[in-house]
This record gives sequence, C-alpha cells and structure tokens, in this order.
Amino acid sequence: MKIITKYLLNKYLKYFFIILISLELFFIGFDYLQQMGSLPASANLQLLYLLYNGFFILTITLPLSIVFAWLVTITFLIKENTLVSFYSLGVSKVQVIVPILLTSSILTFILILLQTTPLAYSYEQKSKILKNQFFVNEKSHILLKYNDNFVYFEKLYPLEKKATNIRIFKVKDNQLLETIIAKKAYYQNKKWYVIDAKIITRPENLYWDESKLTITYEKFLYTLEAFKPEIINNVYKSKVQYSISDAIYTILLFQKQNLSTNKIKGILYSKVFVPFFVVPLIILIFVYSDISGRFFKIGQFISIGIASVLILWGILFLLQKIAVANIVNSELALLVPLFLLFSYAWIQFERRIL
Repeated sequence: MKIITKYLLNKYLKYFFIILISLELFFIGFDYLQQMGSLPASANLQLLYLLYNGFFILTITLPLSIVFAWLVTITFLIKENTLVSFYSLGVSKVQVIVPILLTSSILTFILILLQTTPLAYSYEQKSKILKNQFFVNEKSHILLKYNDNFVYFEKLYPLEKKATNIRIFKVKDNQLLETIIAKKAYYQNKKWYVIDAKIITRPENLYWDESKLTITYEKFLYTLEAFKPEIINNVYKSKVQYSISDAIYTILLFQKQNLSTNKIKGILYSKVFVPFFVVPLIILIFVYSDISGRFFKIGQFISIGIASVLILWGILFLLQKIAVANIVNSELALLVPLFLLFSYAWIQFERRIL
C-alpha cells in the first residue's frame, strides 16, 4: 500500500507544482506587462514588486492549484485504468483519497503560516511601489477613542513607532475635562509615551466667579496601551490588510474598547478558514468521478470540474468582500457557507466512499 500511496502523491505533487508555477508565471507576467509603465526605474524596486505580487497571487493560485492538480490526477488515473488496477489489488477508496486530503491540508497550512508573516501585507507593499510611496512612512490626522479619551495624532510614523503633534482629550459624561498637548510620542513597551506634555484641566463643577483652568506640565505620560503603530496605521484605510497574528491581536484589543470587530473578523476568517474550501472540493471531485475510462467523458468531466471550482471560488471571494465591507455578519457570510459545503461533502463521502 505504501508503494501505491507514494505513486499517487508523486503524480499529484507533480501536477500541483506544474499548475502552480504556470499560474504564478502567467499572472505575474501579465500584471508586470500591464504595470510596466507605472513601475519605478529602480531594478531593486521592480524586483520587490515582483516578489510581493508573487506572494499576493500565491494566496489565490495555491488553493486553485491544489484542486486542479487533483482534477488532473484523477482524470489520468481513470483514463489509464490505473484506478481500476488499484481496486483490483484490494485498495479501498478511502486509501486513495486520504493521502491526497492530508497533502492538500498540509499545503493549505503552509499558506496560512505564511499569512502570519509580514508577507501578508504584500498587496499593500506592491501598491506603494506602484504609487512611488514605498519609502513614504507617515499618516496624517488620526483620531482614536481609547477608554474615556480621544487621542489625535497629526503625524504618525509607523516604522519609526513615533507620532508628532499629539492631542489627548479626556471626556466624561459628554463633557471635556482635560486636554493634553505634546509635540512627540513614542511607542515602547506596548504603550505610547507622550513627552513634555502640557495638561490643561477644567474643573468638574463650574462656577462663574471661582472656576479656572489648571495648567500643569509632565515629562512623561502614556496612553493607547497595546495600540501598535501598525494597527493605528490600518484604522482609516478603506482596503485594510492584516496578518493573521495582527488580526487576532486587533480583535482582542478592539473588544476591550467596545469597538466593532466584524470587518477584522472577515479578514481573519478569509485567511484562516476559507482556504480549506479545497478539502470538500477534492472529496466531491472524487465522488462524482468514474472508475473505468471506457465510458468516462474526460472533456465534459474536466470542463464541469474547472467551471464548478471557479464558480465556487468566485462566490467565496464575493462573500469575503461582503464580510469585510460590513454588509453581512462575518460568521454568516463565510463560516456558514463553508459549514454547508463541508457538510454536503461529508454526506457524499459517507454514502459513496465509506
């Protein structure tokens, strides 16, 4: 049985890498030809653009290659009557499909692990190169709510982990009680440290003749605890990119601040759960395939298989956009369809394979 498993995996992985490399080269080359006029003259930046674009495309091509490789493999096994030979040797359907499922799951896990690294921001980086902003490291006019405070940064420098011209407004019962003004702030030890702060305090109870503003000065203050510069940088973006680790961190942080997390959950689910749509598709391709190549319509099978995979992938891609746009709850948009797909595949697996 080990020989048959090795044979299956060799065939499958050969087709997988052929399809993956072909798709990568096609999309990278096509995009490069489209954007050639917009790319900077620097060869280093062009190389970085190809690298970032290659990984961004990998998030699309790798899942598709996993499914298409199985589609080609099973077609070859049926056409050459290899599948019939396996069954005649006592190999069960489970022994044929399980190694493929395990291999596809491992490949998907590798993609997910890559999404925990800075490569998850590849789309953002390649867009900055196209706009000649790769070395630009600043954001302007950022206002955040933190506990009872509103924090304003005139300039934020995420890579340097610093901000300039800071205003912190302490509000209680819709009344402004305190204003903190400072020129600089730095992010260290999971806190933003405000340097040389001027504090203007208003009395809680105002009296026309006696009340006055109190002005004090502090060398150091801290605020926005656990708000990483990268997270603040993403707050006002319309097209937000998060790595898996940053998405989890941001969700936990926003929940403490009673802020909406639906958009970030949509990004997280699309990176962690959606890639596993390949598993039920592999099962369904195997379920609806034939044993013998005598009456097997290869062209029809491949055409329907490719069309079905692309349609389903397109639907999931659309649902991802809907979830990230806060139109529908993320769990309803992504997790429920995946659950239904897995359930249907499992029912067919029990009926026709087990």
